[in-house]
Amino acid sequence: MASKLRKQVVVIGGGFGGLAVTRALAGEAVQVTLVDRRNHHLFQPLLYQVAMAGLSPAEIAVPIRSVLRRQKNARVLLAEAMRIDTAAHQVLLREAPPLAYDFLVVATGALTTYFGHEEWRNVAPGLKDIEDAVEIRRRVLLAFEAAEREPDPEVRRRHLTFVVIGGGPTGVELAGAIAELASYVLARDFRAINPEDTRVVLLEGGPRILNTFAPQLSERALRSLAGMGVDVRTGSQVTHIDDAGVILGGERIQAGTVLWAAGVAAAPLPVDLPVPLDRSGRALVERDCSLPGHPEIFCIGDAAAFLPASGKAALPGVSAVAMQQGRFVARQIGRRIDGQPVENFDYLDKGSMATIGRSRAVAEIGKLRLSGFIAWLAWLLVHIYYLVDFRNRTIVIINWAWSYLTYRRGARLITGRDSKRV
Repeated sequence: MASKLRKQVVVIGGGFGGLAVTRALAGEAVQVTLVDRRNHHLFQPLLYQVAMAGLSPAEIAVPIRSVLRRQKNARVLLAEAMRIDTAAHQVLLREAPPLAYDFLVVATGALTTYFGHEEWRNVAPGLKDIEDAVEIRRRVLLAFEAAEREPDPEVRRRHLTFVVIGGGPTGVELAGAIAELASYVLARDFRAINPEDTRVVLLEGGPRILNTFAPQLSERALRSLAGMGVDVRTGSQVTHIDDAGVILGGERIQAGTVLWAAGVAAAPLPVDLPVPLDRSGRALVERDCSLPGHPEIFCIGDAAAFLPASGKAALPGVSAVAMQQGRFVARQIGRRIDGQPVENFDYLDKGSMATIGRSRAVAEIGKLRLSGFIAWLAWLLVHIYYLVDFRNRTIVIINWAWSYLTYRRGARLITGRDSKRV
C-alpha cells in the first residue's frame, strides 16, 4: 500500500543518464520504473575496443537488473516506449500495459545518422551498440582472412584498405586501433600479409580532426596517427559509398572496409506534443532540464539540447553530461516532492579525452593539455573508474595489461551476420 502512495517516476533509457537518475533516487520516497529495449547498460566509450577485438562485449556491458538489484524502490522493464501521453501522464509500451507517471525522465540516447544517405548504412556501419561493434569486428577480421588467401597483390591491397569516415574521437580511435591491429597483432598470425600493405585512411570533412579539442592537441593527434601510418585527410567530403570503396568528389578510394563515425542524431522523442528541436533532433530543454510547459517531464543526455546561460553552444552529447544531468534531475524531483523550488543545471566540465593507440592519447582538462603516454594513462584510469560493475573493471584491467605486454588480443572471433563470408 505504501508503494502506491509514493510518487511514480518512469525513466526511459538505461544509458548513462537513465541509470544515473535511477540510482540517485534510491533514497527518495518514490517508486522508479526504468524502461529499456535492451537488458544491459553499455559502456559506449570502450565500444571501439570490442570492434577491434580488444575486449569482448560482456566486458563493457552489464545487465541493468544486476546494477539495480539492491535498490528496493527500482524495477526494470524490458520493453519499448512507443508514445508518451502527456494528457493522461502515461507511457505507452509495445510489450506491456501503459505506465502511469508523476515524473518522467527521457534518456533515449542517440542514433547513427548518415545525413540523408540511408543507403550507406549497409556498406559503412556505424558504432553505437554491441551489434555494430560485432559487425565491424567481423568485417575487419574477414578482410584480413580474404587478403591471406588472395594471390593477386592489387586485390589483396584492396582487402587491406580501410576507410574511416569522421575525424571525431570515435573515428580517431577506430583508425588508430586498425593500424595497431595490422602492424602488431595480426601480422604475427598471418603468413601472406605484409603489414606495410595495410592502408588506413581517415576522412574528415572539417579543417582538422578532433575539432572540439584545442588546435595543438588536434595537431599532436594528427602527428601520432601519421606516425602509425594512418593517411589523414581533412576537408574531405564523401559524396558516395559502395561495396568498392568511397568517392571524394572525383577521386575514388578502393577499399574493402568502410566504417562510419561521422555523426549521430538524437533518437526520436516519443512524445505527443510539439517539442522544439535543434539540428541534431535533440529537444531544447529548460534550465532545469524539463520540457517547455511540462515541468514533470525531464529530458537528459543525448536526447536533450541544453543551452548554458553563458550563451555558448549546447552541451555535448557525452557521458559526463548525461550522468551529471541524471543526478541533478533526481535532486529536482526530490525538491518538488518536498515543495522546494527547483534549481538550474550547471555543468561541471571535467575535460575531454581521446585515445589514438597504444600509449598515445590526448587530454584537455581545463587549461591543462596532455598528450602521449601521460594522457593515455589518464584516459585509461578514467575509463576504468567509470565502468559500472567491479567485475568489469577487474577483467578490463587484466585484459588490457595482457594486451599491452604481449600485443595479443583474445576476442578475435568472427561471429554475427554472414560470419562465413567476406
